[in-house]
Amino acid sequence: MDRIGHCRLTDLTKVYGDAVALKQVDLEIPAGQYCCLVGPSGCGKTSTLRMIAGHEQISEGEIHIDGKCMNKLAPSDRPTAMMFQDYALFPHLNCLDNVAFSLRMQGRPKVARHARARELLSLVHMGAYEKRLPSQLSGGQQQRVALARALVTNPSVLLLDEPLSALDPFLRVRMRDELRRLQLELGMTFVHVTHSQEEAMALADMVVVMNEGEIEQIDTPQGVYNRPASQFVARFIGGHNVFNATVAESTETGTRLNGNEGTTYLAPVADLSPGASVSFAVRSDKIALSRPGDTTLTNSVTSDVGLVEYQGAWVKLGLKAPDTGELTVILTEDVFNQMPVQIGDRVVVSWIQSDIHFLGGKRMLSVEDEWEGVR
Repeated sequence: MDRIGHCRLTDLTKVYGDAVALKQVDLEIPAGQYCCLVGPSGCGKTSTLRMIAGHEQISEGEIHIDGKCMNKLAPSDRPTAMMFQDYALFPHLNCLDNVAFSLRMQGRPKVARHARARELLSLVHMGAYEKRLPSQLSGGQQQRVALARALVTNPSVLLLDEPLSALDPFLRVRMRDELRRLQLELGMTFVHVTHSQEEAMALADMVVVMNEGEIEQIDTPQGVYNRPASQFVARFIGGHNVFNATVAESTETGTRLNGNEGTTYLAPVADLSPGASVSFAVRSDKIALSRPGDTTLTNSVTSDVGLVEYQGAWVKLGLKAPDTGELTVILTEDVFNQMPVQIGDRVVVSWIQSDIHFLGGKRMLSVEDEWEGVR
């Protein structure tokens, strides 16, 4: 018997006419995990969420929650609740009755449903606003009420469709922290759709990166960031520079690569044949900066500074370089101040051998016991 909140998608496919939105997706979300589906618009993440909720018809495949097949069940019969992007609060009902609405539809007595609604409003720190209408609330307060309403029926899985996108940046961070606090306190499975890489990294136990209706990678936030499985993941999650090269030779001490513009690199040991085309990533904060003329650097590229963007604690540099065309470097403010540069300067960027990460096939970490102790 699956644990309460365990969700499994098998060969899930969604077709809209001639367009395939989701292509035989397999995904297992262990009970009690905070799972973020992240990807660009049109990648299939919202279709996936709506099919789990029952608001979208499944073209092929199966959805199981708590060990039971959901395919033929109406949304109201599934152990799920959905928090919509626009919150969808009833404008004529006060906060208390908005939260209690689902229990009213179930025929629960007024005293009982109001008691449960007050419990949830207190959980989201909105108990003092129970008599207010949605129009009398700020965006963040409306979100808290919508969250309480979604939780009132005690679902096994809470589904969140870009719940933070309508909030200003400051409030978005506060509510992000609140969502994580609630998920840990309740021990409930959360499935959260977002296009924000930062949001997914901050919230999730497991990150599911989607692209063109398929899953590119399933991993922890640390795994997705430090070990991207593909060029798409490396570029979308951000913080990586992607290089293309050809294997020159592979030895016991490393793999020598030839870049496309006459550059050479020394990468970690890998089982690669000479002549093979490869791509690799180097994190932008792992790249060092120096002046032209240092010939002792192994992995180095001469570049021209095209962007200097001050961000307080760190400085972002945009460089024009061979192989990549564009190269991003992130330096702490202190490091930047030791060697300040400006647009038009020529510099040398370099990195150590162990900071090269080869990009290859998909990485799928989805077996429940592999997630134990992630957080």
